[in-house]
Amino acid sequence: MNPKTKRIKARHSQTPIMCGAMQVNASVLHGAKDLRILNKKEQRTLPAPSDSEVQVAVSATGLCGSDLHYFNHYRNGNIQVVEPLSLGHESAGTITAVGPSVTNLKVGDRVALEVGLPCEKCELCAAGRYNICKAMSFRSSAKSVPHFQGTLQTRINHPARYCHKLPPSLTLEHGALIEPLSVAMHAGKRSGVAAGSTVVILGAGAVGLLCGAVAKVAGAKKIVIADILAERTTFAVNNGFADAAFTVPLARPQTIEEKLMYAQDVAEKIKRIRINEEEVGEADATFECTGVESCMHSAIYSTKPGGRVIIIGMGTPIQTIPISAAALREVDLVGVFRYANTYPAAMKLLSEKNGRLPDISKLVTQRFQGLDSIPAAFEMAGKVKDEKGNLVLKVMVDTGDAP
Repeated sequence: MNPKTKRIKARHSQTPIMCGAMQVNASVLHGAKDLRILNKKEQRTLPAPSDSEVQVAVSATGLCGSDLHYFNHYRNGNIQVVEPLSLGHESAGTITAVGPSVTNLKVGDRVALEVGLPCEKCELCAAGRYNICKAMSFRSSAKSVPHFQGTLQTRINHPARYCHKLPPSLTLEHGALIEPLSVAMHAGKRSGVAAGSTVVILGAGAVGLLCGAVAKVAGAKKIVIADILAERTTFAVNNGFADAAFTVPLARPQTIEEKLMYAQDVAEKIKRIRINEEEVGEADATFECTGVESCMHSAIYSTKPGGRVIIIGMGTPIQTIPISAAALREVDLVGVFRYANTYPAAMKLLSEKNGRLPDISKLVTQRFQGLDSIPAAFEMAGKVKDEKGNLVLKVMVDTGDAP
């Protein structure tokens, strides 16, 4: 037998077939805004799936803020790319081959891809907190070396354990949206938001909107979403992701005193917003989804004594914050990093059509077809509005390699 060829089960027939290495096309970042599409002269070799892997024809991939940071700067915060990297991690596709030991999936199944692979041996993994495993490899992240290549390629091999079969009622786009929804669900779990809670969300991008959706499902009584772009907060209210909108005033305070005064003013204005003739007041939980220092300040001032600030945004890595304003009121600052054990719950939530859940498919505002469209898709993802004046929230790419 050729060393590049192995026996792979065709799950429909339950008989082994010969499956060898194949050439796949990919989108590869070589530097800031240097995104190249591999073609027949320069393809990536994909081996047959290993014993416990499946091969997936990737169809839907949503572009994320971290992807955009890599695209624009060839780094994400203090994480520097050191070798060519395929981006993309919010993905779903269709299984085209399965390894010999895979019994829970078959060729033709549509799956949402959970693309972080922990060691599964450490104390954190044993406790179910595999998202913060020190040995985590995550597709499209440059944190581990060699980099774990992302999903913006026509096919990938991936462990079957982290491929979640989609129910018939969900589309492949739903499957791709499960990844950012999982971030919001994990954040919601750590926030303690429950029925009757007051919630403030700073940042009305896709994750901020999904935090609103999760808070709605949890039964939050009052949800305010704030952003510097009025169009985003208006979208949130009009589509059921929040109850009230606040446009953050543009300002450029210079000294730390000016910055804190500005943040306190923003927080006080949010507290005075009225929902159903009742002032919002202080929040039980504030979701900070921007990573902007002034927003972190406002988050602390917006939260009631004993409440929680949920830190989701990954913006400025080093910040000066009014720590005493949190400590003296026992406001907990709670970090959130990706998610753990959320995919089955997210699929269940979407497929059951919970009446409190907004239509998350409305987050996909622009769609691009084929690998060749990926550079244009990234350019679009960096805009506020498209050429027709439509809001840009989530850009989705269909790589188009249907099996």
